[in-house]
Amino acid sequence: MRTMDHTFDRSSLGAFLRTRRTALQPEDVGLRRGQRRRAPGLRREEVAELCTMSADYFARLERGDGPQPSEQMVAAIARGLRLTPDERDHLFLLAGYRTARRDLRLQHVSPGLMRVMDGLAGTTAQVMGPLGETLLQTPSAVALLGEQTQYTGNARSATYRWFTDPAARERYHPEQHDDNSRTNAALLRAAVTRTGPGSPAADLADVLLRTSEEFAQLWERHEVGLRWSETKRFVHPQVGQLDLYCQLLLEPDQGQSLLIFTATPGTESHEKLALLTVLGTDHFAADIQ
Repeated sequence: MRTMDHTFDRSSLGAFLRTRRTALQPEDVGLRRGQRRRAPGLRREEVAELCTMSADYFARLERGDGPQPSEQMVAAIARGLRLTPDERDHLFLLAGYRTARRDLRLQHVSPGLMRVMDGLAGTTAQVMGPLGETLLQTPSAVALLGEQTQYTGNARSATYRWFTDPAARERYHPEQHDDNSRTNAALLRAAVTRTGPGSPAADLADVLLRTSEEFAQLWERHEVGLRWSETKRFVHPQVGQLDLYCQLLLEPDQGQSLLIFTATPGTESHEKLALLTVLGTDHFAADIQ
């Protein structure tokens, strides 16, 4: 049963949603302005699509006569409206929750990275959290790497999956597995040192020490300072091998990063990546089933 730990303020919630919606411009979320747009800001239907909800439900929340949204729905609204962390926390209070759950806070993508992602619809890119949690993927990134945002618990971390789930390595060329393992361990050690005992990073390291012999052996090396290679070789089940470059954009305040995958124009990998971008996930998902 869901319980409230704060007063659900329908009126203030509606006013806050309305002001945030009208403050957003189409260009802020990667939409075209069009010639018939007279009202300021975004339309309710546009915001509802960004938040993955019905336009009628969002309109009711704005009017102040809607039911209390779930915590997951509030998190979706915060992401759709490109709220800052302070605005997100304010939204949770208005919706009747004292604060966002820790897992929902970690899923909140930086507004700056969201603005960049809005302009990358045709690009292979994804946003990662501080422990390798995939927070957001473009369709072609899902086609390249598989859907990575649905995991829960420790499995949300790509580092955890790398050492505990053989399927996590299937799309990476075997010649890069050893380097990836060392880098995963080194980056986690740096995170533990930075955030200290009792932190999520330290908890993750403790779990991996108990469950992965490979990780335990690498942990004993005390390696630090390793970085991901800018060149990555993938093995896709449908299009085969791709040699890609990986550019990294950091958001230091929230510990998030944006990965953008590209290929050298004129190469076979460039053609294959373009194919993934055009066909998206539906074509390949149907082939796999």
